[in-house]
Amino acid sequence: MERQIAQSLEQFGLLELFPAHVQQEMVVRTYTGGERLFSQGDEADTLYLLIKGKAKISMLSPEGKRLILAFKTPFDIVGDVEYVRNCPFINTVEAVTDLVVICISYEALRREMADNAAWLQFLLQTITTKFETKTRAMNFNLLYTVDVRVASYLLSMTPAQQMLESTSLVDMADLIGTSYRHLNRVLQQFEQAGWIVKKRGKIILLDRDALLEQAGQNIYE
Repeated sequence: MERQIAQSLEQFGLLELFPAHVQQEMVVRTYTGGERLFSQGDEADTLYLLIKGKAKISMLSPEGKRLILAFKTPFDIVGDVEYVRNCPFINTVEAVTDLVVICISYEALRREMADNAAWLQFLLQTITTKFETKTRAMNFNLLYTVDVRVASYLLSMTPAQQMLESTSLVDMADLIGTSYRHLNRVLQQFEQAGWIVKKRGKIILLDRDALLEQAGQNIYE
């Protein structure tokens, strides 16, 4: 396990950030698709470094509506905001695909890294990036029509393949800020245009160039 941790940290340029004695405090955990790492409101005591797979970040609004905030892929961190604020987990995080994370307790970080300038700078950069990403996503949903957002979503979710699982259209509608019914209408329009085909619980992309033109080069990240 120690070798896997060191190799993963080196892969993402973090080996020098965490001294050897801090790496010894780390553990590797795996999650299967659909399994939760933690839920909104849980006591926060662990930082998660995402090194393999895809995770979904969501929250429950005061009105009881489930909101999909983002999808995370390597390299990314969850639990950093809670670490700084010393508060319960703000969001729910669950694995979309099989997921591998490196975990380290807040207690170990505060004990070993509290006065580490490089670590504090790293935290500042990661949290700032999260706020920038959230702002871009909010602006994207406000400024662009649903068909643009759907095309962008399909492209961003299939960077290396032509097929997307369509069993979670409600999640997709929540993420892009529209209704399930409106999303279905747009997907039907795309299918009639010959850009996609919905088949056996999957969306198959037939014309990426047309979708990219529809998206206007605006891709969810």
